[in-house]
Amino acid sequence: MTATTPNIALIIPARNEELSLPGVLSNVPHEIKRVVVVDNGSTDDTARVAAAYGALVVPEPVGGYGRACLAGLASLRNDPPDIVAFVDADGSDELSCLPELIAPVAAGEEDLVLGRRIPVVMSALSFQQRFGHLLATGLIRLFWRYCYRDLGPMRVIKWTALNRLSMTDQAFGWTVEMQVRALRHGLRIREIDVPYHQRTAGKSKISRTITGTVKAGSTILWVIGREVVQGLLQKENRQLWQTRLLPPSRYNKGELRNEDLY
Repeated sequence: MTATTPNIALIIPARNEELSLPGVLSNVPHEIKRVVVVDNGSTDDTARVAAAYGALVVPEPVGGYGRACLAGLASLRNDPPDIVAFVDADGSDELSCLPELIAPVAAGEEDLVLGRRIPVVMSALSFQQRFGHLLATGLIRLFWRYCYRDLGPMRVIKWTALNRLSMTDQAFGWTVEMQVRALRHGLRIREIDVPYHQRTAGKSKISRTITGTVKAGSTILWVIGREVVQGLLQKENRQLWQTRLLPPSRYNKGELRNEDLY
């Protein structure tokens, strides 16, 4: 990553956001030269609108926030950027704050910078969102002794650091998976307060519906539980390697075979 002009890509997962996308894409900071809009199974003109604003449109017909993010990343692998940013397509994120999030990563001071949402109006964050994030960040603090203040969508991460995380979640657990794995891998992390608005158009697919809230909440809890178990297995395998010379390449992957125990 160069010190003066890092190559920055912005990934925007979008599902039926034709009305909000113009406002989002017209406010992308000039530092960002590559914009990827992942059309996540839209039935409206999301793809056409994104293309009209000069974005690279990546189709991902199967729904899922994490799946859309993974598709966007896959589109960049042949020519990877130095830094990747993520924002939502509904107009709720304050894109004018992106340069502030990018700066510490570009300067080599941080690996991951998260936008901590400060609602411009109370209704910008639903009760379900507030409660869910309080519960999730509380569990992270309990198991990993780190005090996150939010699980917001706007974030900036160094490409090499992102690759270390081996992201896999294809649904609503994408953000919490990234934040937990960042802790497990010892990334340098910072949170910066950013304004958070109500969506500018359309309807929420998750936070304003009972079904979406239940699915998102259960997925987030499942991801946290999975990461706890994987961390314990990794620790156990590391200890076993230290005492029985289990190859590091296998305990790092959390692998353990019966013959390693005897």
